[in-house]
Amino acid sequence: MKHPFWLLLAATLSVAQAADHTAVQRAGIVVDLNAEASRLAPNDLARAQAYIEMGDATPSALAKKVNAVMQSAIATTKPYPSVKVRSGNTSTYPVYGKNGRSIESWRMRSELLLESKDQAAISELLGKLQTQLAVGQLTLEPSEEASRQAENDAIADGIAAFNARAKIVAESLGKSWRILHMNVNHTGGMPPPRPMMMRSKAGIAEAMADMPVEAGESRVAVSISGQIEIERR
Repeated sequence: MKHPFWLLLAATLSVAQAADHTAVQRAGIVVDLNAEASRLAPNDLARAQAYIEMGDATPSALAKKVNAVMQSAIATTKPYPSVKVRSGNTSTYPVYGKNGRSIESWRMRSELLLESKDQAAISELLGKLQTQLAVGQLTLEPSEEASRQAENDAIADGIAAFNARAKIVAESLGKSWRILHMNVNHTGGMPPPRPMMMRSKAGIAEAMADMPVEAGESRVAVSISGQIEIERR
């Protein structure tokens, strides 16, 4: 006589095998699908780099001169609360003589980094800073908020496109369908920030005068991929 445990185990295995067999019978056609979408984000954020580069006989004297200029420049930025200002890189290096061994003098470069969505304010500030600093470049790009909004809108468009493709496949087969899984990926699509080189006050004024037109837009793209199941019934 068989032990009840073995009878229970055999019955359980039989039920599991039957369930697996039924699942295989009911499994539909699995189809891989992908869709892409993109939206434009306004280049509403301006970033600028201003710097001072000076030389002197000793590092200490040089540091005092550069620090004085930078402190004055930072004071100039205070009336512009809409412009974020922070210190950039500072580097000091020796200048060697013709023999390449003895140090003749020292050079120091210190940067001030600015960013703002208030393009008129940063334009005016850059003009004032040029009495003390050189302006390296100005770049225009989407702010984090603008990029996020464009990406969210692109995701909604991408999912709609994915569903539309799934519906086309299912209706072509005369079947219903369901999503098995879906991946949402940011695929970039944004070009590097647009540099606008500045060499003079006139250059800044001219470049910034038509900022709404020059700023333009950057494309933010997403990719939607996944699998759908075309049901048999």
